[in-house]
Amino acid sequence: MRVVISGSSGLVGTALVHKLRAVGHDVVRLVRGSPRDDDTAWWDPYNGQLDSQVLEGADAVVNLSGASIAGWPWTPSRKTTLRESRLTTTRLLAGTIGTCRDAPRTLLQASAIGYYGHRPNEILTEQSSRGTGFLATLCAQWEDAASAASHAGTRTVFLRTGLVLARHGGLLSRLLLPFKLGLGGRLGTGEQVMSWLTLEDMVKTCCFLLEHEHMSGPVNCVAPHTVTNSEFTRELGKVLRRPTVLPVPAFPLRLALGEMADELMFVSQNVAPRVLLDTGYRFASATLHEALVSVLG
Repeated sequence: MRVVISGSSGLVGTALVHKLRAVGHDVVRLVRGSPRDDDTAWWDPYNGQLDSQVLEGADAVVNLSGASIAGWPWTPSRKTTLRESRLTTTRLLAGTIGTCRDAPRTLLQASAIGYYGHRPNEILTEQSSRGTGFLATLCAQWEDAASAASHAGTRTVFLRTGLVLARHGGLLSRLLLPFKLGLGGRLGTGEQVMSWLTLEDMVKTCCFLLEHEHMSGPVNCVAPHTVTNSEFTRELGKVLRRPTVLPVPAFPLRLALGEMADELMFVSQNVAPRVLLDTGYRFASATLHEALVSVLG
């Protein structure tokens, strides 16, 4: 296949590009700097510039663009960055797909399980309604921004992704040092449910969805066995062979991070990968123990 990818320098994008090329696919990376070779193409999403010829005849487009939701407090300006980095890029890509004579057959569009909001007492499937809060609204707008592609007849899949576990990137990489020092502990009560998958399974899921052309709409990209934050903490300590006896109180985190703490650290989302399981997808790491052993070696 010929696959065009935006957001290719991120955690998932980098791994996906490597995997697709390793199995023989032709990958074109959309970049905002000067293209360095035939495998990159320039675009400027904030000024609405993208040559439609880059997309003409492509088998698929994978849109992974978006600023990280973690790492910086959600000030009003940061929220604007989070919105614009997702909505502006997606509207341009989807709109350009809509103008193509030989449009890409597939669009894999990034989204997140933040779509469901804080739902501590529900099992959430792809059929569950949208939740409330900043992330739920943002994810809904993000998916809506891709509507021009689906209206043009391009199969559109929304990757509602959970916590991606990787050794070199994402939340897990930030936790390794304090946990190795014996400073790890649950967040607050530790009762919040975490929905996760490994980077390996995230990439494998993208490849699976590219190949299975009957699948469209939202897909929950999470492993089938969720855990509470307390269980996650204990399992990570067990794999690293370190104690996890220092809980982090909720109050100072909420005081420092405000809304961000509630929507990222204390949110509870028991998300089920119903669509993937119903179509026969087999996870490389279905349980957290398998995942942490695989990721951390």
